[in-house]
Amino acid sequence: MHAIEVLMEEHSRILERAQALEDMCVQLMEHNAFDGAQFADTIRFIREFADATHHMKEEDILFRVMLEQLGKPAENLIRHGMLVEHDEGRHYVTELEKACHAYTEDASVHHKLEVISWAMAYVHMIRSHAQKENDVVYPFAERMLSEQAKQRIDAEFETYAVQ
Repeated sequence: MHAIEVLMEEHSRILERAQALEDMCVQLMEHNAFDGAQFADTIRFIREFADATHHMKEEDILFRVMLEQLGKPAENLIRHGMLVEHDEGRHYVTELEKACHAYTEDASVHHKLEVISWAMAYVHMIRSHAQKENDVVYPFAERMLSEQAKQRIDAEFETYAVQ
């Protein structure tokens, strides 16, 4: 299924940015080096690519078809796992953005801790989340969905990419 290949490649891009975010936290922790524009750019990437592009393709296409076709196992995996984690990531990024603004206004140790804490919460969550999707969710979809459903997903991905 081509859609799965696309999603896994997108995970690679997202995980590269997660590593960069962790590196930014290390620089802040060890050297008090805080580049607000770099944090803002990372937050923008997460919102525009990781969430509005990648997660929306999962939610609007792959997960929707899995829920339609695969019943209770997909319901548990998606509604009580993956979608919860998507929302968790959105929360972490919102809190990270607030912490960055607060640190810009007052570079206190407390605000530094908040920036590092929220950033690293996101980093740890997205690494775990991508691994679960790559190792469990996507293979489950590949194994359990009908060929017709897989073709429909691939076709919808092609249309989604054009929008």
